[in-house]
Amino acid sequence: MNSISVIFAGTPDFALPSLQKLIDDKDIDVKLVITQPDKPVGRAQILTPPPVKVLAKKNNIPVWQPSDINAEKIPVTDCDFLVTVAYGQIIKESILNIPNIAPINIHASLLPKWRGASPMQSAILA
Repeated sequence: MNSISVIFAGTPDFALPSLQKLIDDKDIDVKLVITQPDKPVGRAQILTPPPVKVLAKKNNIPVWQPSDINAEKIPVTDCDFLVTVAYGQIIKESILNIPNIAPINIHASLLPKWRGASPMQSAILA
């Protein structure tokens, strides 16, 4: 069987279990990880990579960190699925149309009821 090719877009710790499962599956080839740019953290403002980048690099997966995913040319466009988990940017239809089979969005909140800047917090408060 041919492997399933995936481009993964995610940024925080929340996205790590999903990316790890894809990496661990012998029938899946994660061709590219898209994540937010490294950001200064703490008082010393130390430039820190997102957790998803750290995991991708540990597994020798190419990483792309566009400041605006919709304004730049994606370096890998041949894939079966685009999987997004807490990526942090709204992805336009032109990018969602890249995968040969489908884009998949994994979301922590109950959509569409709880959305916006803090969907998990809104669900808990409700």
